[in-house]
Amino acid sequence: MSLRHKALFLDRDGVINQEVGYLHVAEEVRWVEGIFELCRVAAGLGYKLVVVTNQAGIARGLYTEGQFEELTAWMLEEFVKQGVALDAVYFCPFHPEGMGKYRGEHEDRKPGTGMLRRAAKDLGVELGWSVMIGDRCTDMAAANSAGLRQAFLLEGTETGCKGNYETVTSLQQVQEWLVVAAAASADEVAHADVDEVVDSVGE
Repeated sequence: MSLRHKALFLDRDGVINQEVGYLHVAEEVRWVEGIFELCRVAAGLGYKLVVVTNQAGIARGLYTEGQFEELTAWMLEEFVKQGVALDAVYFCPFHPEGMGKYRGEHEDRKPGTGMLRRAAKDLGVELGWSVMIGDRCTDMAAANSAGLRQAFLLEGTETGCKGNYETVTSLQQVQEWLVVAAAASADEVAHADVDEVVDSVGE
């Protein structure tokens, strides 16, 4: 039986970098406060770090897939410089109002779950153990539809989303939740081990 992993799914714009509107050049990147520390802590707790991002700017002809990939490579390098590596980046270039081959609906486009399910297959991720951070209702909907353990809506872009999620004002709050959740899980395992020993002694 293959080993399964938990993942921290991260929307890009509004979570990793500040929302500037169709970001596609490194010069415009402004990091969201706490993103590197959050990722270092999450990685230390055993989470795969996975970016899942809708990129309607490609569909609208505002920038190319090549430009997106160039920016992504730069961002990945910046994370490594900060002491943490992202495990995967998934993006959806399709949009119902897009141009040419990019026009149309697609299962990868959030609130669809395609990117999350591909990550589960590619990286051995157990979705039911995993967490999503987003700043839009589509992120929360994707997390809920995929059966993720927890979803966090980072305040500032959209409010009043339907579904199950927690609203946070900073990434620090998510970091604290991950630490507490890991401690609680470890405690449950420890108690389970003790119970097993007691049961075995009693047999």
